[in-house]
This record gives sequence, structure tokens and C-alpha cells, in this order.
Amino acid sequence: MDPLVLNFLYAVIGGFITLGFMWLGCKLFNSTVNFNIGTELKSGNIAVGLMVMGMFIGIGIALGLVIGLGLN
Repeated sequence: MDPLVLNFLYAVIGGFITLGFMWLGCKLFNSTVNFNIGTELKSGNIAVGLMVMGMFIGIGIALGLVIGLGLN
């Protein structure tokens, strides 16, 4: 298979894996805290929004590095 197509396929699969782990991380974190992230975001709690943003950035960077280093 052409390396360009293979790298594109790895990127697409890696993107879906990253989104899945972000969803799973948010669900796991939501079950461990004593508040609901969704209702806090709807009420305009900026601190919860920043916390979720940081969590997503951290998971994205970590999985991006794992996927990126797996291509080499």
C-alpha cells in the first residue's frame, strides 16, 4: 500500500481513537466528581469549562504523541 494512503489512514483511525478516549475520560471523570459536568457547563460555570478543556488538551497531546511515534 502507498505510504501516503497508509499515513492518512493512521491519522484518521488515530483521530477516532483520540475522540473515543476523550469521551471515555470525560465520562470517567464525571463519575468520580460530585457534580455533573454537563449541568455545570449549561449553567455557565467557566471553571468547569476550563477543566474540561485542559483534560481534552492533555488527552489529545498524549494520544497524539503515542500515535505519532507509532508511525516511525
